[in-house]
Amino acid sequence: MSKGIYVATIEPNSGKSVVVLGLMRMLLGKTAKVGYFRPIIDDPKSDETDIHINTVLSHFEIDINYKNAYAFTRNEVLELYNNGKSGDVIDKIITKYKYLEERFDYILVEGTDFSSENSTLELDLNMLISKNLSLPVIIVSQGVNKSVKEIIDNVQLAHDTFKQEVDVLSIIANKVNPQDAEPLKELLQSRIPENTDVTVIPRIPSLASPTVKEIVKLLDGTVIFGKDHLNNLIENYSVGAMQLRNYLTHLKDNSLVITPGDRADIILGALQANISKNYPKISGIVLTGGLIPEDPILKLIEGLSSVVPIISVKDGTYYSTNRIGKTKSKIYAENTEKITSAISTFEKYASTEVLADKLITFESEIFTPRMFQYNLLQRALKDKKHIVLPEGYDERVLRATAKLIAAQVVDITLIGDKDKIKERIEKLDIPLNVEDVNIVSPTTSPYYDDYVNTFYELRKHKNVNLEMARDAMADVSYFGTMMIYKGHADGMVSGAVHTTQHTLRPALQFIKTKPGVNIVSSIFFMCLEDRVSVFGDCAINPNPDAAQLAEIAISSAETAKSFGIEPKVAMLSYSSGASGKGAEVDKVREATEIVKSKASELKIEGPIQYDAAVDERIGKAKMPESEVAGNASVLIFPDLNTGNNTYKAVQRETGALAIGPVLQGLNKPVNDLSRGCTAEDIYSTVIITAIQAQEE
Repeated sequence: MSKGIYVATIEPNSGKSVVVLGLMRMLLGKTAKVGYFRPIIDDPKSDETDIHINTVLSHFEIDINYKNAYAFTRNEVLELYNNGKSGDVIDKIITKYKYLEERFDYILVEGTDFSSENSTLELDLNMLISKNLSLPVIIVSQGVNKSVKEIIDNVQLAHDTFKQEVDVLSIIANKVNPQDAEPLKELLQSRIPENTDVTVIPRIPSLASPTVKEIVKLLDGTVIFGKDHLNNLIENYSVGAMQLRNYLTHLKDNSLVITPGDRADIILGALQANISKNYPKISGIVLTGGLIPEDPILKLIEGLSSVVPIISVKDGTYYSTNRIGKTKSKIYAENTEKITSAISTFEKYASTEVLADKLITFESEIFTPRMFQYNLLQRALKDKKHIVLPEGYDERVLRATAKLIAAQVVDITLIGDKDKIKERIEKLDIPLNVEDVNIVSPTTSPYYDDYVNTFYELRKHKNVNLEMARDAMADVSYFGTMMIYKGHADGMVSGAVHTTQHTLRPALQFIKTKPGVNIVSSIFFMCLEDRVSVFGDCAINPNPDAAQLAEIAISSAETAKSFGIEPKVAMLSYSSGASGKGAEVDKVREATEIVKSKASELKIEGPIQYDAAVDERIGKAKMPESEVAGNASVLIFPDLNTGNNTYKAVQRETGALAIGPVLQGLNKPVNDLSRGCTAEDIYSTVIITAIQAQEE
């Protein structure tokens, strides 16, 4: 049974990193612990690490020492081969791989980068390594400047060659001309055996474009200004050698300006064009010839409100321009935007579920937070929903929005003044385009009067008049909730700034509870190291009675099941079984019986202590006949004091991610946030809200 996959390419610059990043994300959503291994890396400089390894290990937080993530550098392998010690190469690679195999459930192995100088040796090496590690292969090719026929011939040859030695699970043709993508896929599927998956990924300009940081490294440049914007993408470049009035007409979007360091006119003109609405944005400026602008010019630039990266290089304009033109973009750890784009691209074009079924040949009972979050994202992507975030000025909300938009998982409405939100985004340097989100200010919204009248009709029996309705609809929480009521949004997430009461009150007033539900309650998804548990109620109900506690338990079990967690319900108390006495334990005992009568199919135990509920050894010792003891996945606390303190204690002491509170029982999804939440908390809660909206 295979515990890994080998990603191989047959040529340089295949875009293999996009495939590796996408596969790693997919595997972490399907397998408990995923390792990463590169048998052979390029020879890095003495003070550098391999870009591929550094990117994967840091972005996915994989616990592997850098030196354990590879076996050899390219020159080390060549030296051993030249000395007749090729067997030593395979022996060490096998030893290194087996070490990782013992630590991880699945290993993603990335083959060599492929250098044209040793292409035959590398092809043989990749086949030899995958064969000796008993790993199936994914072959990656690229279609830059190739006809459809050339791509098919190359892929067919690679497939047939590898197939002689190993199983080929998938063929991925990358960087293909967009207009050729569909016909190429059809032709490949007709030429490649049916049991081999075929994926075609078109050329994505943003992934092919280098960043200013890469140019700094390539030319050994010195950054004079704009260090915070070195990840700017370069889609075009041009030389500023003519007069400014003529040069400005040559500027294109995201251009890199290349000019001698003494051309103050070009430098200042390009910077001014960058902030002008009448000219394209530029990515940066390269000052050639080792020339630095004079002090008055530097002082002028320093005082500008917005400055792109300006770097100085020693080489002349002609030499620098030629090197820039030959640059091949890399994906590196610090460029999270490009990593996110790479993963999104892979998930958009690859049949991830088909690939996952082919790659994962075993089942694990462990359900990790990464698996949980991956599954959430995949579910949300299946039916894109519209979520409103009333706290549009909060930095955490804006950063979460940027990530959500980048992942294309939901549509977002931010409530607030558009100009103020745009100002906040620019000030905080958040990678969010205001045109990608809907921004609405309550009192200037075209729906404002309609919302006021609707609220008045819904609440006039509570002595609400029109003036009171106007005041209510000017409030961001009321306005956001009314958007859901009127069908202008599918769900709402709030609470980063406002209290739970402020978030929940309008929902209770006119969203109201589902039929048959008498109480709104909450749960937290507690993402522990090796499992995800549901804690309820830790945010809403101070001291529920037995009937309310039973309803919380049933609702929590339903929520757990809807999110892929098998509900095994523990009704927590200070006593386990029948031995305990007292009003509080009697309440839990009564609530347990109510649940058994209303939902007889549920696996439930109560009263039970926390340790007996989650620790299998203790659970079996105290309650050996119980299906739940030691394996509880849904933990119901007897009161808010116990639940709130316990979830916070577990979160702080174990480092667990606590997603929530997730409200349950409302007709439409409205979810609260802790005022101490992070952008990541908001991101996860929005995705959960979107999934809840799918079920309405």
